[in-house]
Amino acid sequence: MELLLAREELKDKPKKIQLEKVQAELKELGEKIFYFDRDNSHKDMMALVDALENDGLNVNFREVRYGLGDEEYLYEVHAL
Repeated sequence: MELLLAREELKDKPKKIQLEKVQAELKELGEKIFYFDRDNSHKDMMALVDALENDGLNVNFREVRYGLGDEEYLYEVHAL
């Protein structure tokens, strides 16, 4: 599965990351907070949460709003 990391600037294109890379980073570090772009589907984000929980990790998932507009949010995934 391929996911889009959060943009650092509004006009930038989001960078892509594979699920395997996320799992490898978590295996190495033990815990990490990932920020994902709003262009990811909610279904893909739930699939990520399920995959990480199946790996035995505790996962906290939420939408983070950074403005008043409907399109001004990103996804936060804290896995440990």
